[in-house]
Amino acid sequence: MASMRRFVADDIFTFNNVNLDPLTETYNLKFYFSYLVRWPDYCAISESPSGTKMGYIIGKAEGKDKLWHGHVTAVTVAPEYRHIGLATRMMKLLEEVSEKVYNTYFVDLFVRVSNAVAIGMYKKFGYSVYRQIRNYYMGPNEEDAYDMRKALPRDVNKESIIPVGRIVEADELEWS
Repeated sequence: MASMRRFVADDIFTFNNVNLDPLTETYNLKFYFSYLVRWPDYCAISESPSGTKMGYIIGKAEGKDKLWHGHVTAVTVAPEYRHIGLATRMMKLLEEVSEKVYNTYFVDLFVRVSNAVAIGMYKKFGYSVYRQIRNYYMGPNEEDAYDMRKALPRDVNKESIIPVGRIVEADELEWS
């Protein structure tokens, strides 16, 4: 049985097994530490009874006015622990923090357009494609991203998830 707890700084040095997946974005130490300091309630880790890291989620709150939202920066589960509900539990936690702690209008995330498995999972969680961002992922594997969103109760009319209807450029994003 997996337990979920708040992500702490030492976890960064013990979750290599989770980050081995080529579709998992890996960040530098400063990046992880900045999230732990600014948005600790958005950072959680799942681990086995023996202490093996099984997956983690990190996120933040950002935007202003009706664009005030929770953002899933990374959610990943080690390949050997997939399909047992860990991602579901972690996403529910982030959505709950977004709604109850930060009172946001929606939750969003970015995903590679080629990552059909993740897109299907997010759709199962109630997310929909809001817009496509051209060349969002840079480097040797340059690729477009989908900005997927899920409206929260504060967005009574679900305005935050009305699709844009066109491909947007990265410099058109409201926040980074």
